[in-house]
Amino acid sequence: MKTSWRTASLVATAASVLALTTACGQDNTTPPASAAQNVGATAAAVPGTGTGTSTGTGAGNGYGADGNQNSSSPSPAAPAGKLTVASNPDLGKVVTDGSGLTLYRFDKDTANPPKSNCAGDCATTWPPVPADDAAAGAGIDKALLGEVTRADGSKQLTIAGWPAYRYAKDVNSGDVNGQGVGGKWFALAPDGKKASLTSLPGLSVRKDAKLGDIVVDRNGMTVYRFLKDKAWPKSVSNCTGACLEKWPAVAPVPAADTKGVQKKGLMGFTRPDGTKQMTVDCWPIYTFSGDKAAGDTNGQGVGGTWYAVRPDGKPVGVPGK
Repeated sequence: MKTSWRTASLVATAASVLALTTACGQDNTTPPASAAQNVGATAAAVPGTGTGTSTGTGAGNGYGADGNQNSSSPSPAAPAGKLTVASNPDLGKVVTDGSGLTLYRFDKDTANPPKSNCAGDCATTWPPVPADDAAAGAGIDKALLGEVTRADGSKQLTIAGWPAYRYAKDVNSGDVNGQGVGGKWFALAPDGKKASLTSLPGLSVRKDAKLGDIVVDRNGMTVYRFLKDKAWPKSVSNCTGACLEKWPAVAPVPAADTKGVQKKGLMGFTRPDGTKQMTVDCWPIYTFSGDKAAGDTNGQGVGGTWYAVRPDGKPVGVPGK
């Protein structure tokens, strides 16, 4: 009887450990037990030591506005004119309007059916491109041009279904200051997709001159970890609200759409708000709104809690982690 009891106890213990071990990465629908400080949500407004320029980043509203613009009296939208294709050394082919200004798309919009989710202050920072006089110039397929009716009744240009915008901080022909703002705004390619010089996997590895091998998303944007998150036994994100505006969660990526990243612990989980987020080594991952272009690492070390991610999921520059 005594031997039988010990055997049963060992089996139960092993089962318990196995359950905890395999829980990492499972859908986590339970909110964290206590609210954690979203370190970096406000301190991140000033970029750190990245390689990009400082233009194109906002004050924490998630779309690049400075927070002092009056949406009640926006300036009249400039005509689109004849759309053409410009070549950018970092982004490849991008769509420009008749004045040579870059056109952008917003990840929160939809293309099928077309719908714009940028209004108010957002539409002041990202003026919708009028559809009225838009014409297809060199390199533009006329069949991809369309329009969507906005909430105010105005007609906005669409390219392959995606509503098109300009960026208020682009002042010269060829400027691309809006690229990557908030992890949601990207220059439009002629086919309506996000402009990109190279086609990257959903997650891959880039060798940074200062940080070494780090994980980047499909747009080449640096991926980060938050030290206040949890990875075991279940992935838990403690970045919510305003924090997520500064540090957008990376959406799930199929393991087959990754290159050079450790496969163990590479999976998605469900956040308390129902959205899905990707993990590396079971740790939730994010991008940083302060990174303007592929290769920027302005989020490294922000607040002493945010760090770029190595291919094995460990944070860069944090001993013991």
